[in-house]
Amino acid sequence: MNLFSSGRLVDLSHSYSEETIYWPTEEGFKFEREFDGLTEKGYYYAANKFCSPEHGGTHIDAPIHFLKDGQTVDQIPIEQLFSQTIVVNVSKKSKENSDYEVSIKDFTNWESIHGKIPDDSIVLLYTGFGKYWPDKLKYIGTSKSGQQALSELHFPGLHPDAAKWLVENRKINAVGLDTASIDFGQSKLFRSHRILCKNNIPPIENVANLNQLPETGAYVVALPMKIAGGSGAPLRMVAIIPEKD
Repeated sequence: MNLFSSGRLVDLSHSYSEETIYWPTEEGFKFEREFDGLTEKGYYYAANKFCSPEHGGTHIDAPIHFLKDGQTVDQIPIEQLFSQTIVVNVSKKSKENSDYEVSIKDFTNWESIHGKIPDDSIVLLYTGFGKYWPDKLKYIGTSKSGQQALSELHFPGLHPDAAKWLVENRKINAVGLDTASIDFGQSKLFRSHRILCKNNIPPIENVANLNQLPETGAYVVALPMKIAGGSGAPLRMVAIIPEKD
């Protein structure tokens, strides 16, 4: 029985592979086949193993990522990860400026059309950069790896003033976007991360297919791998778009 037969499902997660984009100082995703073939008893069997940093691909940041003694990924309440969502479209501004930071004005403009951001919602920021995945150069601004790559990072993010406005004036569950970090590429202090994590609002990064979501009316399920003590985890994220009456 399909519980969502009256609606449409949208996969908001990128697959993990050797193409998955990670922070330039990380080693990335490693996949190894342990067995693939017929066993000595004549039946087919496959088993693999993988290794991955917590932060890469479509993933969630737990508050402890930027807050000492903050919630670990297994401590984030499940109710916080299953809620209605809104989409703030800044793709035109991001196309003109790869260092664009989503502003308070972007949120108030959205509210002037749709009304106040609903309580307990997951706020998604559509920058349009998801279309570049998995082209590392276009997606994060550099194809280099290591510390030398950090100065070349260019992609949109959430302005710290807007992050502060959200936590002080609205009651939200999480904030996600289709770039590699909630802070824009040239950030050095990661203030938006720090503001959100301090208030138990987990950032969600590298979200896929935001172009397929309406600005209102959808619901999101964002379930991470339940890593005990983790500062973040890979995320399988799905949107449910109900049919209109």
